[in-house]
Amino acid sequence: MKDWKNVWILAEVNHGKLSPTAYELLNAGRTLADDLGEKLCAVLLGSGVEKFAAELFEYGADSVYVCDDAHLANYVDDVYAKTLAAMIAQYKPNKFLLPATNMGRSLSAKTAVFAGTGLTADATEVLINKEDGQQHATRPTFGGNLMATITCKKTRPEMCSLRPMSYEKAARVAGRKGEIVKFSFDAKKYTSLAKFIEFIKNEGEGLDLSEAEVIVAGGRGLGKPEGFALLKKLAERLGGAVAASRAPVDNGWIDYRYQIGLTGRTVKPKVYIACGISGQIQHMAGMSGADVIVAINKDPQAPIMKVANYAVEGDLYDVIPAMLEALH
Repeated sequence: MKDWKNVWILAEVNHGKLSPTAYELLNAGRTLADDLGEKLCAVLLGSGVEKFAAELFEYGADSVYVCDDAHLANYVDDVYAKTLAAMIAQYKPNKFLLPATNMGRSLSAKTAVFAGTGLTADATEVLINKEDGQQHATRPTFGGNLMATITCKKTRPEMCSLRPMSYEKAARVAGRKGEIVKFSFDAKKYTSLAKFIEFIKNEGEGLDLSEAEVIVAGGRGLGKPEGFALLKKLAERLGGAVAASRAPVDNGWIDYRYQIGLTGRTVKPKVYIACGISGQIQHMAGMSGADVIVAINKDPQAPIMKVANYAVEGDLYDVIPAMLEALH
């Protein structure tokens, strides 16, 4: 175990852009590294990705491991996972944090298998037990009714995928420098039966939920899919985005990419307007970080009404038109 040192984070790059999750992981990883007295290192995989190293240094990375190769231009999980596993075998990191994004969930699982180690998936908090140096990763379980803290005692690295927006963005120090370590890609070793054919972008409407400062979300209380048209009007008036709880998604009223909650996305807007949402713990897990929560619900005893900063008892089909009129 003594040979395994330093805390790694995966700086995910998608279609030529550095994912914001890299800054969150650098924040989480810095605490781990400081508690262990080890270095914080970022990993870049892809084609044309070395240019992001300077930015990662400014946000806290001491070293950046770079595998920059044309063969990695398009994400194929087997190829990426085998490359990461080879880097792990060579450099022996102690802890490894990855984002629980669509790409990160697949990549972290396959990498853990290839590296012969354990993985805590979809965690919301990670810390170091200062007595033994083990990583304690906490994640919701049993539908969000319990929180489980998971350790990996016998293998290294201790891997964990963290839900986006579980941590604040790391602070930037302009001009901060670090060490770049280059890793050579081996096209003969890092192979896959799968082949990249084409990327088809899912053209969603409006702002991305991760960027929206105002979110208007609808739940079962909408009663019908047409209700989202009304929510969209309010969201557009406020310069925000539309979202949903699980029930409308399960009913086919709106696409899964709009779902907020334990089995959906985590968001931290300035204002979250919950319309016809009861506020079960599974949904609250995805939006409780909002600065201001506004709840519109017929039921004054709904759980969301108790945590809202502003609770409006009434029919959303009466309340929202009134809000639109006031905002005219």
